[in-house]
Order: sequence, then structure tokens, then C-alpha cells
Amino acid sequence: MDLAVPLGSAADAAPAVSLPPYDRAGVRVGIVHLGVGGFHRAHQALAVDELLRRGEARDWGICGVGLLPGDAAMRDALRAQDGLYTLVTKHPDGRLDARVVGSIVEYLFAPDDPEAVLERMAHPDTRIVSLTITEGGYGFDQVTGEFDATAPAVVADARPGAVPATVFGYVVEALARRRARGLPPFTVMSCDNVQGNGEKARTVFAAFAALRDADLGRWVHDEVAFPSSMVDRITPVTTDEDRALVAERLGVADRWPVVAEPFFQWVLEDRFPLGRPPLEHAGVQLVADVEPYELMKLRLLNASHQAIAYFGWLSGYRYAHEAMADPVVARFVRDFMDREATPTLRPVPGVDLDEYKATLVERFGNPEVRDTLARLCAETSDRIPKWLVPIVREQLLAGGEIVRSAAIVASWARYAEGTDEQGEPIDVVDRLADRLVPLARAQRGDAAAFLRSPDLFGSLVTEPRFVAAYLDALGSLHQAGARATLEALVAGAAGAAGTDHP
Repeated sequence: MDLAVPLGSAADAAPAVSLPPYDRAGVRVGIVHLGVGGFHRAHQALAVDELLRRGEARDWGICGVGLLPGDAAMRDALRAQDGLYTLVTKHPDGRLDARVVGSIVEYLFAPDDPEAVLERMAHPDTRIVSLTITEGGYGFDQVTGEFDATAPAVVADARPGAVPATVFGYVVEALARRRARGLPPFTVMSCDNVQGNGEKARTVFAAFAALRDADLGRWVHDEVAFPSSMVDRITPVTTDEDRALVAERLGVADRWPVVAEPFFQWVLEDRFPLGRPPLEHAGVQLVADVEPYELMKLRLLNASHQAIAYFGWLSGYRYAHEAMADPVVARFVRDFMDREATPTLRPVPGVDLDEYKATLVERFGNPEVRDTLARLCAETSDRIPKWLVPIVREQLLAGGEIVRSAAIVASWARYAEGTDEQGEPIDVVDRLADRLVPLARAQRGDAAAFLRSPDLFGSLVTEPRFVAAYLDALGSLHQAGARATLEALVAGAAGAAGTDHP
């Protein structure tokens, strides 16, 4: 690793950095992780590093894999540093904790050598293949939940003898090789913010396998374990400012450090036929049913991020902590949690929901993390349909409140117009931006235009109560602006932002 001082003397020169105390040369790969980004390195890789520091899990080192051309930058950074990187935990009071994480003992860039990736996954030592491929990486229809077998990359990967390019192609080909060699299948462990991520992964990977061979599809569905998980840690995108902080305050010249909040949670279904690391020794909750924890996190944390993002940006804020310092934004977020999200949740064993929500408000307001609203606003078409729309549907069925949820959708629609309240351009980062931006701009003349996207909203455009609340909020955003709309919502006014009528 490239340090401001030689690695061997770094502990003396940079005492604030906790270096790996274990011999990395003797750590064998047991986990292949697809999609190495900041979150994985602040979460799953940290948990394995903690076990290695305890003298455990030496057969569970991580081989990171980059599948996309854009992963070349991570390849270059990790290879230059022998897989090492600095993880900096930022506390609200400005205190920093730092450690050099050593659990990623190998990194493969799939476009460089697809065969090396396939053989690493097919190797008998590999017992878990884990995923952080983003919510949009699973290739299923937002409304029906069915796998999209018509995507060009999927069609290409399903052809006989194809060199894989997608996550589906790599995972299924590696499983097929193990099956042909008489090896048991590895466990596929999704760590993405997708409800029922284990079962969703089973659905899409089995569906892709069936495109190649019906019997292979059945085998993947029936024989491969897909445990569900809930993962939680706010991990902003690494900036040059973070690199400078690590160099100046910690004495570490790191090409790609990771910064994160202090909070860490990982709830994991304990279903690993080929074994697993003793993750419970690293603070992981191993449970029989992840769903209550998963819904709690998706609908309180992730959906609340959407409540902050667009209203915050349109109100002139650029960081989550800035927006949450505004009492009107904070009140709106907490009201959304209490009155719309919480009624859709099941009891969560061992969790006080009021305490959890109070902790979320504190986490969102951590000024040291500097989580950007741009990050929270990105790729919304993969987020709101999964995190917010299910709340709306359940509340409509129960006769519950939906006015704040409708306003959040309206704030996205206003943001997607691509121009803020001062006439400045907004960079709408979304895989569907080419379609969504024209729809959003059309709503100045056709107010419900944005809602007519069944792949995102299903039949919500036919729900009078939701549409009325949405149109009230959108009209207020256009006429009065984001801050005034929030004030009306928080006050429960029937004017600009509308009132919910069950």
C-alpha cells in the first residue's frame, strides 16, 4: 500500500491508523464478491477483517471482482495497494477512527480475464459468492417482479458458448461448471437494498439459467442457497477531500479510502450449506427471518432518504446534514416515518422502532459524514418503486395516510425536470433519464404525465386519492417552491400542499 511512510514503519508514523495485525499471505479465498465499491469495503469486508484480527476466518478471505468497464479504477487502486485500503469512521463530534482493512486478498477485473473470474468462482474453496450490484442490477420488472429476459446483454450471455458480460452470465456459468465437476454449489448472498433480496436473486438467476437450459434453471432454483440479508451503513462517495484528510491527518497516501458513519448493522439469514465465517463474532445478527428487519430499513431509512433528497436539493441544500438541520425538513421526514412508513411494518424482534427512528434522524444529520444529496437523488427509478411505492399501496389498501409519500414522488418529478428553482441545470443521474426528463417537463401542461409509467408506479395513476395528493404537491412545488410546500405539509395545511382525505 502506498503510504506517506514505508508500510513497515507506518504504525509508528501514523498511530491513528490500525493496521492489519494478521499475516495476509496465509489467508485463503473463501468468498468472491461481485461489485466492490465503498459500501462493500465499509461493511462486509470490514466484518471479515474484524474476524481475521481475532484470529478467525482465515479460510474466508475475499476475492473482489469488478464486472463493469468502470470498475477499472477500483482495479488499479486496489492492485497498487495489494488490496489494502483505509476505512475512516467519522463521528458527529469530529472524531475519526481509522483502520487499514486487509480482508480483500485478491482482485480480478472480469473484462481483463473472464476465465480467471469463472475459475475462481468454480474453485472448491469458494463457498460464498456475494453481491453488491445495486438495486438496478437484478434485471427484474419493477411492477411484475419478473426477470427481463429480453435485455440485449442477457440475450447475448444466454447464447451457447458466450463469454459472460453480465452478473447472470458469470454466476450461472460458474455454477454450471461446479455442477459438471460434481462440486456442490456455492451460496449466493445478496447484500443489496432489494426487498426479499435472497428470493429475488433466486428468481433472476434461476430464470437466466433456464434460458440456457431448463434443467439447469431448475437446479439453480432448487439446489443453490440464496440467503436474504439486511445491510445498513451510510457510506458516501469518496472525494478528493477525503483522500487529502487521510493523507494529512493520518499519514496515509491512499488512492481510494472509504469513509463511513459509525453505525453498522447486518442482519443475515443463517442459510449456508457449505459453511460461513463466524460473522456473529463481528456484530452480525444471524436470524431465521430477515424480512421484518429488511422492511424496517428499506421503509424507514431508504425511503426517508428519498424524502430528504429532492425536497432538500430544490430547497438549496447539497448535503443530507444541511437539509436535516432545517427543522421543517426534519419534521417532514419524521412525520413520514411515523404516519406512513411505520404503519406498514411488522414487529421487529429486539428493536424499539421509536428509538430506531430517532437514531436515523441523528444519523442523517451527522455533519462529518457529508453525505451528498446528489448521491441520494441518483438512480431513483431503481429506488422509489422498491422502497416507497409499496408503502403507498399498503396504505391505500388500509385507508392510511399517503399525502407525504405522494409529495415525495412529486418532488422527484419536479427534480427530474432538470432545472432547479433558480433556473440552474440539474444533472439527472438515472438509467431512465432519457425517458423521465421529457415526461417531467411535459407535466407543466399535463400534470399527471410523470405518473403514467406503469413500470415505475404500476396502477397508481388510477388511484384517485393518491393522484389528488400528488397533483396538490406538484402544483405547490411549481407555484410556491419546495420550502413552502414542506411548510404546508408539516403544518397539515389544505392549501398549497394539499390534505390527505382517507
